Amino acid sequence: MARIRLDEGEGICGVAAAISVIDGKWKTLLLWLLESGPHRPGELRRKARGISEKVLTQTLREMEADGLVHRETHDVVPLKTVYSLTEQGRALQLVLGPLSDWGHDHLDRLAEARTAS
Repeated sequence: MARIRLDEGEGICGVAAAISVIDGKWKTLLLWLLESGPHRPGELRRKARGISEKVLTQTLREMEADGLVHRETHDVVPLKTVYSLTEQGRALQLVLGPLSDWGHDHLDRLAEARTAS
C-alpha cells in the first residue's frame, strides 16, 4: 500500500493530518497494544493476529517515522528490539479514547436499528 504524506503548510485540515498518521489496518491496534507498555515485535505479532512480519515491520517503521513509537535495540545475541509509545503516541492515545467510545456507541445504535426493523 502506498503511503500518503501530507505536505506541510497552510490550509491543511487537522483531522486529515491526524487520520493520515493512523491510516491503515493495523496502526490503531498497535497503538492500543503499546498503551500497556513496551513490547517486542514477536509479542505484537502474536497479539495482532493475522499481521505478517513484513507488514508489522513496515507499520512500526511508519509509526516511528511519524514520532508515535520509539524503537530501542539492545546489542545482545540475538538482537533484542523493543517498541514503546513516545510522548506523541501517548497524546494520540488520549484523543483516540473518545473516538473509540463514539465508535462503540455507533455500533450499538446500528445493532439496535437492525433488531428494531
